[in-house]
Amino acid sequence: MLRKPHLLVAGTLFALCAAAGSAFGANVEQPLPWQMGFQPAATPVMQDIEDFHRFVLYIITAVSVFVLALLLWVMVRYNRRANPTPSRVSHNTILEVAWTIIPVMILVIIAIPSFKLLYFEADVPANPDLTIRAIGKQWYWSYEYPNNGDFTFDSLGLSDADADKAGEPHLLGVNNPVVVPVGKTVAVQTAGADVIHSWAVPSFGVKMDAIPGRINVTWFKALREGTYYGECSELCGARHAFMPIEVKVVSQEAFNQWLATAKKKYAANSPVHVAALSR
Repeated sequence: MLRKPHLLVAGTLFALCAAAGSAFGANVEQPLPWQMGFQPAATPVMQDIEDFHRFVLYIITAVSVFVLALLLWVMVRYNRRANPTPSRVSHNTILEVAWTIIPVMILVIIAIPSFKLLYFEADVPANPDLTIRAIGKQWYWSYEYPNNGDFTFDSLGLSDADADKAGEPHLLGVNNPVVVPVGKTVAVQTAGADVIHSWAVPSFGVKMDAIPGRINVTWFKALREGTYYGECSELCGARHAFMPIEVKVVSQEAFNQWLATAKKKYAANSPVHVAALSR
């Protein structure tokens, strides 16, 4: 007889999710059928987002249970059968002060870690290990590596047929993914070449608008190797749904090898330079 059947159920669900993801290779983070909750966190920012989410969820659950218990108690204690002659009390100063002060205290308790998280997300490290420029276009991304050869390349979503050949997920795989080293701080400069786009990778906890005439900066630090998918998260036109993002996190050695190949492969491409888009 199983003493902890819930552990078996949890283990089985985790195994099924892992098996579903393994169809596209090891350490692939993407949305899965029937998935609930966030994609697994791959950066410190996303880990903090998950922690804050659970913290707020606990508070909401506690408040909901308290209100439900209070409603049930009032229904039983003060129904017509139990109180044929209703009370005519219209005010209770202590109670009114309590239901004003307690919600304010709850909001303050939520606000403190919220502001800390917002600051952590927005505080881009002064000296990142790598800088990438992500330029949103209708409907694909162009990337630049300004400090590593100043080359650029376009990243377009694959058709279903090409995705099947490459073993990539439909609507998420691209022809030229972003490649970054594991454990390194990566700054991402975003801009739009035409309309507003948004560079978002759920497992990184990153979502930054790419706006024409303006440069926005975000950052991430991937803690484990793998392939991570995202999408443009700002409605940008007819093919908005076909503007995916693919980031491969590899070892420093593998990144150096890719970098050497990329410099030759994309040598003929002329960098757009984000600065020119902000004029």
